[in-house]
Amino acid sequence: MMNEETRSIWIGDGPIADFDRAYDNGAAVQGSEAFSPHWADAAARFRDELTAKGRAEIGTPYGPRPRQHYDLFRPEDSAKGLVVFVHGGYWHRQSISNFSHLSAGALSRGFAVAVPEYTLCPEATISEITQEIAAFLGEMAGRVDGPIRLSGHSAGGHLVSRMICRDIGLSHELAARIDRVASISGVHDLRPLLRTKMNAVLKLDEGQARAESPALLEPRENADLFCVTGGAELSEFRRQNALLANVWCGLGARVSCFERPGKHHFDIIDDLVDADSRLVRYLTEL
Repeated sequence: MMNEETRSIWIGDGPIADFDRAYDNGAAVQGSEAFSPHWADAAARFRDELTAKGRAEIGTPYGPRPRQHYDLFRPEDSAKGLVVFVHGGYWHRQSISNFSHLSAGALSRGFAVAVPEYTLCPEATISEITQEIAAFLGEMAGRVDGPIRLSGHSAGGHLVSRMICRDIGLSHELAARIDRVASISGVHDLRPLLRTKMNAVLKLDEGQARAESPALLEPRENADLFCVTGGAELSEFRRQNALLANVWCGLGARVSCFERPGKHHFDIIDDLVDADSRLVRYLTEL
């Protein structure tokens, strides 16, 4: 049922005149430069607390490259399942050391939480990053029993959505365990990024942009997708949020799509800390 937080269609504000500005979240949010230091402090305190309690595993490798590692946080009792959070940063910035504290909501509801790092562009292509996340999930399949729920922010929203596309080579058993995916302010059609200066780092071409765009791909059978963005975000992120939901709904996926009034690109992830938020409940209900 539709409510004030739900949006099924977003048209946008007209043709894009400046693609760099259309995707520049930092310029759109006053004081955006303060968020990374704030996240880093909160994340460090969280890791220290969980490490002292013997409930944190930090820097476990899942592959040979320097950034192929993850942090794993466990609840007080046996885990009901696993929630994954994949960070954003337009595939070329950020680190998991800034996001540990976002595990709090799912942990308090009895789920283990894993936060994977990945190789950044231009050292890796976006296609290679996608395969790194798939390899990480293969590693995690043997670490935590139960359902696996994926969440990701911005570029991370793209990466977790890719994990339930038909072309991803996950084992049948692993794919069946990934029963819910939340894309938070995700980028689901990469073609507009070809027109940004950022592409000098991403090094996307037309073929890769199409091949890596979930909105141009088919979801896996029985895919369950939750798309959320902030009502105060850039028009392109609101459009991208509704885009994937509308396309995949038409292809048979179970889809929820809504906006959080007043939230922007950097505070939308705060919902992951709140055990009672709609987002955390989606990721942890059995």
